[in-house]
Amino acid sequence: MEINDGEEEELEFSRNYFIAKELAGSGKKSSRKISDINVVDEQELRAVAANIKLKHEKEINSLVNSYKRLYPKWAFELRCGFGLLMYGFGSKKVLIEDFASTALTKYSVVVINGYLQSINLKQVIIALAEIWWDDLKTKRRTSSGVSSKVQQPFNSRSMDDLLAFLHESEVEENDSFVCVVVHNIDGPGLRDSESQQYLAQLASCSHIRIVASVDNVNAPLLWDKKMVHTQFNWCWYHVPTFAPYNVEGIFFPLILAHSSTAQSAKTAAIVLQSLTPNAQSVFKILAEYQLSHPDEEGMPVDALYTIARERFLMSSQVTLNSHLTEFKDHELVKTRRHSDGQDCLHIPLAADALEKLLSEINQ
Repeated sequence: MEINDGEEEELEFSRNYFIAKELAGSGKKSSRKISDINVVDEQELRAVAANIKLKHEKEINSLVNSYKRLYPKWAFELRCGFGLLMYGFGSKKVLIEDFASTALTKYSVVVINGYLQSINLKQVIIALAEIWWDDLKTKRRTSSGVSSKVQQPFNSRSMDDLLAFLHESEVEENDSFVCVVVHNIDGPGLRDSESQQYLAQLASCSHIRIVASVDNVNAPLLWDKKMVHTQFNWCWYHVPTFAPYNVEGIFFPLILAHSSTAQSAKTAAIVLQSLTPNAQSVFKILAEYQLSHPDEEGMPVDALYTIARERFLMSSQVTLNSHLTEFKDHELVKTRRHSDGQDCLHIPLAADALEKLLSEINQ
């Protein structure tokens, strides 16, 4: 029987497919370990980074000056009820603060540094309510038609009450507002869903305008369609400044440096990301158990298998053993002998580092 060229090509493709599948199944596992990651002292790394000379200063200054010519347009868009979102390579901190200090002099301005690791949004909104209350009292002295139903103090009020006050207080001037400057609205202190929801509600208040910057390419994934078009009401501006992230970088742990809780979590997260989603889920079970049972020597293997099977992560002990071998090969998990002779699994990280690791792999 003769085989034409098309059939021969198809047979060759089929043979190659099964050969590839066979090789993939018998291939070696990744040999990456935490100890293989070459890290340096953080102070040394920061000192080297600080001495990097900025190139093309003349061109960069010319570029930034071209953005400054947009200040009147940006201020007009804020008065019209829009929010401003700045994106592009380079720190936009100096640019945005220069805009606020030169083009928004008639308005009150509050700055939120989203690059900080933790931010108390309620305290920020309390401060905004107090500023707006002072503005209302000033306007009431010059205009007889303004009244306020809200009395201080604001510390005891709920977030909903504070947002309602910022939204419903009546003033005669349509463009009267408080501007909120948010550096890195996608930063670690604001990246969670609850913070983004509060910021979106804040942006939709009648007397609040937001000017924000983003630096992560995935930042838009933080918002749904309603948040983008109705609440934040963004006007997007591509304003690459090519400026170094000197200030922002001080508060962000360096991935190439060691000797800190954050970096222990970072290096472990790098290794975990090379594993399968099922393996990561099994590791999360172990990490959560260790955090909730700090006085125990570790999690019994049988207990881990029971929980993992209940969550449909595996159907046999063989699969669990495969994951545990991988964890141990990567130095993510160690075995301890319990006082009753039973083997227990332990993650060699402090509780705070383990919490940071969970937050890293949950993002």
